[in-house]
Amino acid sequence: MTTTATATATLAENARTMTGNGRGILAADESIKTMSARLEAEGIPASETARRDYRELLLTAPGLSEWVSGIILADETFGQTLSDGRTFPEACRDLGILAGIKVDTGTSVLPGQDGAFITEGLDGLGARLASYAERGAAFAKWRAVIDVTNVSEYAARANAAALARYAALCQEHGIVPIVEPEVLCSGAHDLETCAQATGLALAALFEELGRAGVDMTGIVLKPNFVTPGLDAASVGAHDVAAATYEVLLDTVPSTVPGIAFLSGGHPTADVCAFLSALSAVPDRPWNVTFSFGRALVSDALHTWAGDAANVTAAQDVLKANCKVSSDAAS
Repeated sequence: MTTTATATATLAENARTMTGNGRGILAADESIKTMSARLEAEGIPASETARRDYRELLLTAPGLSEWVSGIILADETFGQTLSDGRTFPEACRDLGILAGIKVDTGTSVLPGQDGAFITEGLDGLGARLASYAERGAAFAKWRAVIDVTNVSEYAARANAAALARYAALCQEHGIVPIVEPEVLCSGAHDLETCAQATGLALAALFEELGRAGVDMTGIVLKPNFVTPGLDAASVGAHDVAAATYEVLLDTVPSTVPGIAFLSGGHPTADVCAFLSALSAVPDRPWNVTFSFGRALVSDALHTWAGDAANVTAAQDVLKANCKVSSDAAS
């Protein structure tokens, strides 16, 4: 399949839509195992129906599209139907939200690299993307995991090469690739250590994307903020924004339309403060916004607790978190 000029324009338009005008991307793509564990932690018996009901609650929150441009779904959810009979991608379209799909299959240990990870899922990916595109996927997501404690040039490049192959396949099928090289924030490392690891990961990523012929105008970058580890002394939001911007300016081409930051386990208030400080930087070459998961949805899950009587209250909590995040990106 050859990417035509029309398809290229559509990719660029969707990438801009996903990251512009203060709207962000809601990550609701937890695996069956992870989502089941989160349900059970709230006292909700885990089942296919419970997972569907929870994702339906998120997507159908009235007015969600005011703050959210797209929602990332897991394979199970992508193939499910809402209680009204619509598929999730159909409901996304009706609600003015782009449907996305997580396509990596998780991580495994990268041999000879002291426990560094590599993300799997390239086998058969083209056929899967064709199916997702036919069923309404506008974008996809692939997450690479970079641990500050054992990052190496080889590990960064191996993950970057996989991200590049994924991104090129996505664009062949008319799907915007979200490329997510996440430098984990767990640990007690300082700001500079995170900056070095993030810079290494991003430099390798964009070199490999270029080699793979990926159109930079039709991607969305989903990086971490440059922060100290969660077990280290914290620094101010403006220091985080300055360190993050310096790394991005050194590594990310100006042709990339938008950057949607992950929350990475930081509290909602903290990541919104980081985003607000970064969005205030003048003359940025890219849109900046959010692609949060737990930071947006954890409160809603707790409020819902599996009880249909709590759906409206849970949706109100979700929308409040989305509004705060959108305000930070505006």
